[in-house]
Amino acid sequence: MGTVMLQVKVKPQARVSELSQTTDGTWIARLKSPPVDGKANDELVRLVAEKFQCGKAAVTIKAGTSGRTKLIRVETQ
Repeated sequence: MGTVMLQVKVKPQARVSELSQTTDGTWIARLKSPPVDGKANDELVRLVAEKFQCGKAAVTIKAGTSGRTKLIRVETQ
């Protein structure tokens, strides 16, 4: 099992949910959910789990839970 750390810039209330990587290695997450009651964080965890084909339990927000830039840890197989 390996660990991947991602720096993700979150843009809530987008038209579509998507996760893409920029040329400098950071990730941009466009989320449909508003940043209220952790809805955007929940959607982000689900989106990262889909992208890396792992369970939601393998994705952890390590820093930035209330900010737009987040540090995410993914446990891969």
